[in-house]
Amino acid sequence: MDDCIRITGARLHNLKNLTLAIPKNRLVVLTGLSGSGKSTLAFDTLHQEGQRQYMESLGMVSLFVRKPAVDSITGLSPSISVDQHLTNRSPRSTVGTVTDVFTYLRLLWARMGARPCPACEKSVPPSYESAQAWNDGADDEDGADGGESVPCPHCGAAVPGLVMGDFSFNKPAGACPECTGLGFVLRADVRRLVDGSRGVAGGAVLGWHPRLTERNLTVLRAAAEHYGFPFDPDVPVDELPPLQRDLLLHGVESAEFARHFPEVPKPPATVTAGRFEGVVPSLMRRYAERVEDTDYREKTEKLLVKDECRACEGTRLRSGSRAVTVDGLTIVAAARLPLEELADWLGGLTVQAISEPVLADLRERIRRLVDVGVGYLTLDQATPSLSAGETQRLRLAALLGSGLTGVLYVLDEPTIGLHPADTERLVRVLRQLRDLGNTVLVVEHDLDVLRAADHVVDIGPGAGADGGRVVAQGTPEEVAASEGSVTGTYLAGRAPTPARPRKPLVDGSSLTIRGARAHNLRDLTVRIPLGRLVTVTGPSGSGKSSLVLDILGRAGRQRFHGAGEPPAEHDGIDGWEALDKIVAIDQQPISRLPRSNAATYSDAFTPIREVFAARSEGRFTPGHFSFNVPGGRCERCEGAGVLSVSMHFLPAAQVRCPGCGGRRFRGEVLGVRFEGYDIAEVLEATVDEALAVFAEVPPVAARLRRMADVGLGYLRLGQPATTLSGGEAQRVKLAKELSRRATGRTLYLLDEPTTGLHPADTARLLAVLRRLADAGNTVLTIEHNLDVIRASDWLIDLGPAGGTAGGELVAEGTPESVARVERSRTGRFLR
Repeated sequence: MDDCIRITGARLHNLKNLTLAIPKNRLVVLTGLSGSGKSTLAFDTLHQEGQRQYMESLGMVSLFVRKPAVDSITGLSPSISVDQHLTNRSPRSTVGTVTDVFTYLRLLWARMGARPCPACEKSVPPSYESAQAWNDGADDEDGADGGESVPCPHCGAAVPGLVMGDFSFNKPAGACPECTGLGFVLRADVRRLVDGSRGVAGGAVLGWHPRLTERNLTVLRAAAEHYGFPFDPDVPVDELPPLQRDLLLHGVESAEFARHFPEVPKPPATVTAGRFEGVVPSLMRRYAERVEDTDYREKTEKLLVKDECRACEGTRLRSGSRAVTVDGLTIVAAARLPLEELADWLGGLTVQAISEPVLADLRERIRRLVDVGVGYLTLDQATPSLSAGETQRLRLAALLGSGLTGVLYVLDEPTIGLHPADTERLVRVLRQLRDLGNTVLVVEHDLDVLRAADHVVDIGPGAGADGGRVVAQGTPEEVAASEGSVTGTYLAGRAPTPARPRKPLVDGSSLTIRGARAHNLRDLTVRIPLGRLVTVTGPSGSGKSSLVLDILGRAGRQRFHGAGEPPAEHDGIDGWEALDKIVAIDQQPISRLPRSNAATYSDAFTPIREVFAARSEGRFTPGHFSFNVPGGRCERCEGAGVLSVSMHFLPAAQVRCPGCGGRRFRGEVLGVRFEGYDIAEVLEATVDEALAVFAEVPPVAARLRRMADVGLGYLRLGQPATTLSGGEAQRVKLAKELSRRATGRTLYLLDEPTTGLHPADTARLLAVLRRLADAGNTVLTIEHNLDVIRASDWLIDLGPAGGTAGGELVAEGTPESVARVERSRTGRFLR
């Protein structure tokens, strides 16, 4: 092949001197077992080298983009990656802001909005002159240079002109003053701060150590004496009179305490005199002050609950902005429409010629979002609540509008979170990118995408040390015919499907959710048989997460763990008495700290350090083998292995620590070995490799075996938690839970546990889930994977579509019975 990207001698991570030719201007899929080296080849080699070569061609310094371990790569184009990592976790970020659709919507409302006159309250129509001035540049976001008043046509009163800033919840002109545009207010969860069954002297305030309790009791007594009432530190907090309770919880300067003193006596002048801050204000002050301390704020957030802002009812905007309408619709109502419905509404909207270009751009942007399969989303949905797949598809929609040609697009499993019915639409989008004259390289396991590809490259044959080679390549048909390819056996339908008799369903042994109305759910009553593998299916946006995570998950955490976040709207749940524990395992990061990794999170690293300490003949303690505390770690990089170097106008670069060569520890500590490995080499080993090393150390082997069982055998023990995908993070959490003693009465909730798994790895994960169910536990998964759906004991299928067209119980029963329901999209694919 002449028109191709040629890779020679790729050796990064587990790649085995790989040489490969990838055809350009084609849809190419890289596949293989999880951990076989696909992402290393696609992102760490091709994409990174594409970036480096492009920067060099522009004469830019590219020192901080390291050349990957490869002899040569020729034929590369400028590269754009679309991965699964969410970059914006700000609560102010929404689908509308990250896609710029809300910007166009604000522009439309500023030009075409009608609003009530503040004097006579009659509707003031949009002014053509105001819109023309806007078009001429006399207006801006905040109205500093424009937005002049217009006379009310009914009473003549001056009505302030509209500007874009009036509709932004991130600007003072439009944001609700009560919540500053967040839509919610944070308050402390008193039940998590104070044990009401104990007195203050007995340790009621859970965050106070004994010395702090003693000091604060002195201040509390002084405050009580100042106001002339007794305070008994031995009375349980729940039995304290309201005055004393408000003093403890809210302090002398709070409105809650002041209400007991209508004449408002002067508060104590100093802390010694009794100026007690209060448990709740102290927590909120420290949370507000430590903005940069993400670890502290992450821990503190577990003590807080979010309440919808009463002033704006969660809409984020001030009242005047919420009253402006275009064709009878407020911008709040427009932002709450599913994108497909918003597109229909905009299609029927007629505007002045001056606003037609804005409307045309708006329609086109929304069309692209619908095309990539997120038409069920709304503009006001917060970005942090999006799944990895949804985030990736938003970026994909933006790429469709760029019109770039001659680019290498590298995508990481774009089918994540997609129902099989939506995959067809995604394939069309990928082909559109290809037809513009680009090379589209997709890391993917989905068989429908593999069959739709122009060229397939299967990496393997196994994972970790057993991967890194090209097992098969060519058209999907050629790979399917390859005898040595595991992927080929699934493409050809040759893979065996293990038979498992379905467990008989016992009447009455179920959990029943009544009247589920959260988001788009339509007053559903759903029965979940206990002691079974149950799967909730349906198209994207049909209400699966609302039912399982927002209602059942929150209700379970509230019942069993006293969690503060209330469940979403429903009438009730029957059958809890048959359970004694709930474990909800989502795809949120296990930690946002780069020092956290699979070994530390799973508790495998603690016994590993103990093994090395025992081998040191008394010279070192287990703490010397930790990179998080002083002692054995390299102090130049403080155990990070890298140093951050400022690049002035460019992002800071991470360079290998010259003190330890990136190995994190002092030389003496690295001199201690177990089975030929030092502690740094253990952290670089995969779970499967480490399992072989520590096979005779039960505390280590048991934890590592759990990770291997859930398909993480390829994961390096020291891989930073921040680099794990959503699916990997979820499986690390699952492995940790599996290490705990099960009672046989546990409810496990999992959100697409097969994310990122090859069909062969999915089979291993299914075996684990079946063992849990066979032990009497209930495993409830949200899934689109047909292998999991077929293997389930019971299905709950929602739909029939997404958004407002979803939220119904379309079918329930065994996979065989759901397959017979004509109205079920899931049933169609099961058939």
